[in-house]
Amino acid sequence: MTRFYKAIFTAMIAILSSNSYTQAQEKKDGLEWYTDITQIAKLSKETNKPVFGFFTGSDWCGWCHKLEADVISKPGFKEWAKKNVILMELDFPRMKQLPEELAKQNSSLQQFFHVQGYPTVWIFNITQDSATRFNILPKGSLGYPAGNPGREEKAFLHTADSILHRKV
Repeated sequence: MTRFYKAIFTAMIAILSSNSYTQAQEKKDGLEWYTDITQIAKLSKETNKPVFGFFTGSDWCGWCHKLEADVISKPGFKEWAKKNVILMELDFPRMKQLPEELAKQNSSLQQFFHVQGYPTVWIFNITQDSATRFNILPKGSLGYPAGNPGREEKAFLHTADSILHRKV
C-alpha cells in the first residue's frame, strides 16, 4: 500500500475514533476475537503479533460459515492463532445491526483493504501514532482454501504461515 492510502485510512479512522467506541473481546470456540481497532493496536504492540482480520458476513455468508467449520474451529488453527496473531472480526451482517461506530470502522477497513468478497482474511501490522491515528502495513490476504477437500485447515495454515514470514 502506498503512503497515500495509509494517509486516507488514518484520516478515516481518526474521524471514527473520535466517537470513542470500545467493545470488549468476544470468546468464540475457545478463541478471543476483538472488534475495536484501538484495542487491536494496543494488543498488537504489547504482544508484537500481527492482526488476523477476518472479513465475514456472520449471519448470511455460507463460505464464511464453511471457513469457520473447516478451519477456524479446528484445534490446529486455534493453536496457531493463539501463538501467532491477534484475531479481529470485521462483520458485515444483514439480519442484525452493528453499533454505528463499529459499522463505520469495519466499512473503512473494508475500503482500505479493497475487500470485495467474503470470507476474506488480511494479515497486517498496525501501529497507533496518537489516540486517533493508525498506520497499517498489510502483509497479505487469503480466503477459503478451495480445492483441498478434507485438508482445508492444513492448506489455510500453510498459506497463513507464508504470509506471516514475508518481509514487508
